[in-house]
Amino acid sequence: MMLATDQNPEEHGITPRARQFLALREPVMERWEREVRARVQGAATLLRPILTNTLPAFFDNIGEALSPGHPRRNATSSNNAAAVHGGERARMTSYGPDQVVHEYQILREAITAEASERLDLSAKEWAIIEHSIDAAVREAIREFASIQDDLRRKLAGALSHDMRTPLAVILSGAQLIGLSNDLPANKQFAEKVEANARRLEDMMSELLDALTSKASDQLPLQLSEFDIAELLTDVSKAYARPHEVEFSVMADSTRGWWCRNTLRRALENLINNALTHGAGRKIGLATSQVRGRMMLSVHNDGQAIPKERQNEIFEYGSRGACATAPGWGLGLPFVKRATESHGGSIAVDSSEQTGTTFLIDIPIDCRPFVKNPA
Repeated sequence: MMLATDQNPEEHGITPRARQFLALREPVMERWEREVRARVQGAATLLRPILTNTLPAFFDNIGEALSPGHPRRNATSSNNAAAVHGGERARMTSYGPDQVVHEYQILREAITAEASERLDLSAKEWAIIEHSIDAAVREAIREFASIQDDLRRKLAGALSHDMRTPLAVILSGAQLIGLSNDLPANKQFAEKVEANARRLEDMMSELLDALTSKASDQLPLQLSEFDIAELLTDVSKAYARPHEVEFSVMADSTRGWWCRNTLRRALENLINNALTHGAGRKIGLATSQVRGRMMLSVHNDGQAIPKERQNEIFEYGSRGACATAPGWGLGLPFVKRATESHGGSIAVDSSEQTGTTFLIDIPIDCRPFVKNPA
């Protein structure tokens, strides 16, 4: 089953040439991983699920873009998978922007090497691949920088607020020392100045640690081993009868270490979103696995989410494509936090032609990526 971000398991609109390209995904990813670990600073120590990230889905998006009958113009159109890639790199690695760019450059090299040996792609098809990678670099770096800027704003706020008290003590102590000739009193003032100066020094160390840390605000997770296909079946059965909605479930049996309750809540939020915005039509649930990552998608045929709002809908208080509709305020931000707490991410692919698909992409074994499992 394809892992493209639009949940296209039947490969609708995919040309034979594009299917040949899609068959190269694993050789391309193997070459890419080998070269990235050897050439990109900080990549050698990353576990495979984190290193792989959303790139298999991005590769499949390129395959769809190579098909004239498919509405995808390039691999980044109608979805935010590249931005999600950049965001996860900012949260889960010690990368700088140059490493993110270098990864995409190596991906271009890997695709060129594998495809040149096995496929006779036209100049137009190569241009689609080039444009897809260039667009992905821009979106990934934009999101990477946005997360870094957000961290700097938070640190600036903490700095201005928390340091006011010791600075006030230091200032007043210095003024009192200058006004007083009482040596014992001045000694007490000097001790207060010294103590608060040391407090400021400790604060600066903590802020510096926070600035260089990649820690995120994770949900408390109770990790256990279970089959994700069983969870999808249970949830779809629970929703089907009371809501009178048809579910299409294509779930590969995949056992992994996740928090069952948290993933269930995330899945329920995505289904509730599909019920609200899916125009009462069929909801598609699907799972697949690749290179140590599990991909779970929820699809509906409702109103498309504009490209410029696909990151905004995961912010608290946002209501997505329809500002007056119920929902969108808390559910999607929770889904984002739940997936990031598992060491993964969530992407959205939405267009009038293909409908809307939310894609949860997390490691199969989340234990190495959860900081404080309950």
